[in-house]
Amino acid sequence: MNLHQLRFVREAVRQKFNLTEVAKALYTSQPGVSKAIIELEDELGVEIFHRHGKRIRGLTEPGQMILRSVEIIMQEIDSLRQIAREFTVQDTGSLTIATSYAEARYFLPRAISRFAQEFPKVQLSMLQGTAPQLIEYVQHGTADIALMMEQDIELDNIVGIPFSQWEYCLIVPDGHPLTQPRPITLEDVAAYPLITYDPIFSGRKRIERAFFQRGLKPQIHIAALSADIIKSYVELGMGVGIIVGMAYDNERDKGMHAIPAGYLFGTGRSWLLMRKNMYLRSYVYAFLEMLSPLLNRKMIEQVLQGDATKV
Repeated sequence: MNLHQLRFVREAVRQKFNLTEVAKALYTSQPGVSKAIIELEDELGVEIFHRHGKRIRGLTEPGQMILRSVEIIMQEIDSLRQIAREFTVQDTGSLTIATSYAEARYFLPRAISRFAQEFPKVQLSMLQGTAPQLIEYVQHGTADIALMMEQDIELDNIVGIPFSQWEYCLIVPDGHPLTQPRPITLEDVAAYPLITYDPIFSGRKRIERAFFQRGLKPQIHIAALSADIIKSYVELGMGVGIIVGMAYDNERDKGMHAIPAGYLFGTGRSWLLMRKNMYLRSYVYAFLEMLSPLLNRKMIEQVLQGDATKV
């Protein structure tokens, strides 16, 4: 058994069982990949993959269990390399952050600006995507960490730490009737055309649920992929916007008024996602501490090692 065989197994799953793509991704030959996998199966005495002719079609039941062990082993190998780099170069390396658009646009800039000044030799990269994509980036090691606005998926090899709380707000043009100083109800909001997030975002379900629980059917006039787009249509007077509060800025969004609406739609938490037992460079801990006062190295290390009571 060798690391090349384990790497081929993992990559076969990532490439949806296409061994030609596995060979391309790992800069080797397709026959070599097939031979290595068969030799591993012979050594273990079980079939890892279902086959149809010469093609593999999926994981067998023991193959699923083997894959979990392979992922753990490869993560430990990555950690060994990280540890070695830690003690050869303290402030040089890379950090890849997977994040939602909202976090990247409204929450991260200050922390990233400060980090870039303090660690100029670290190459910082960002990936954006939907919640399932962010989780996949972390699982596969494409990203070191992920930041997402809601985390409702539990995975064996991923840990999540809440690091900030947020609420929704209503966005209306200055002078709109909803800006009058009185308590606003869901009935008041439902009387207007609404502009909010596309159903692809999990937060959209939370908004709709609030109305439905009151027996109301909201008029969602426009569904958008970002708060910036929502605000653009609100500015044109096309309806009342519902966005996360962090996306509103008094200085930048002149001509519009934000009304806190956490009491109508509830509050949410932003989450930091990482692979369990992964090794983080010192500068990654520094970045996370810049990100939120709720994050510190000791707590993060304990959570990575499986102590969920520290969250």
